[in-house]
Amino acid sequence: MQLLSPRTGARTFTRLMTQAALAVTLIAGALAIGSPAQAAGPYDRGPDPTDAVLEASRGPFSVATQRVSSLVLGFGGGEIYYPTDTSQGTFGAVAISPGYTARWSSLAWLGPRIASHGFVVIGIETNTLYDQPASRGRQLLAALDYLVEDSPLAVRSRIDPGRLAVAGHSMGGGGTLEAADDRPSLQAAVPIAPWNTDKTWPGIQVPTMIIGGESDSIAPVATHAQLFYESIPSSAEKAYLELNGASHFFPQTTNTTMAKSMVAWLKRFVDDDTRYEQFLCPPPSGTAIEEYRHTCPSS
Repeated sequence: MQLLSPRTGARTFTRLMTQAALAVTLIAGALAIGSPAQAAGPYDRGPDPTDAVLEASRGPFSVATQRVSSLVLGFGGGEIYYPTDTSQGTFGAVAISPGYTARWSSLAWLGPRIASHGFVVIGIETNTLYDQPASRGRQLLAALDYLVEDSPLAVRSRIDPGRLAVAGHSMGGGGTLEAADDRPSLQAAVPIAPWNTDKTWPGIQVPTMIIGGESDSIAPVATHAQLFYESIPSSAEKAYLELNGASHFFPQTTNTTMAKSMVAWLKRFVDDDTRYEQFLCPPPSGTAIEEYRHTCPSS
C-alpha cells in the first residue's frame, strides 16, 4: 500500500469531495429537467397559453380540411377541420351547428380557429334549413358519432372518443342544450345566442358556457340565454358571457372575445387543461364584455 503525505492526502480528499458535489448537482439538475414542478396533464396540447395566443386569428396547430357528403346519415354533411400534427397524441372533437335558415358558411371562421388550438371540429349542415332545436341537437350528436366511427382514417385516428363537445348558434345553440341534456357524457357545450322554447335545463350536467349578445332582438338574453344559464345546476360547471352591444348575429363575423372564451372553455373541460383557468376565473373583463357570470372551474 502506498502511503500519502498529509498534504497530498488533503488535496486528494478535497478533489474527491468536489467531484462528488458536482455529480450531485448534475443529477439534481437532470431530475429537475425531467420532472417539472407541475407536471403537464395527459391531454394538454400546445404551448403555454397567453392572451396573444388566444386572441390571434389562428392557434399553434396547422389545420387540414375534409368535406363531408350530404349523403351521410343523421345530419346534412359539412366540413371537418383537424390538426395535422401527429406527435401530440389524440385530440378532442367538437360538433358545431348553424342557426335557423343558416348554412355552415355563416360560422365557417370558427372551424379553423378552434381546430388550430388542438381540436377536431366538424361544422355541420342541417338536414333542412328549418330544423328546430331538438332536431339540431340530434344532428350534432350524429355528427360526433360520425367523426368517431365513420370519418376518414386521417380524421378518425386523431380523435379521442372520450373527449367530445357540442356548440351552435341560435337554434343551433338551442340544439346544443338539447344535445348536452341528451348525452351527459359530453365534456363541454357552448350555446351561442341560443334560442329554444324550453327555458329550463335542470338535467344538464355537462360543463356549459352560454354566450349571448346584449342587443339580441331575436333571442333576447333576458328570455333565452340568461334563463338557460340560471336553470342549469351549478354542479355542472357553467358560465354566462354577454357581449356588449352585440346583436343576434355576432357569431357570423370574427369575434375575438367570443373565440378566446370559447377556446379556453373547451381546453379546460374537453382537455382538462388547467392552464386555461386563468382566462375563465377570475372572470374576464373589458369593454367588449357586458356581463360575466360563472361558477369558476374546480381544479
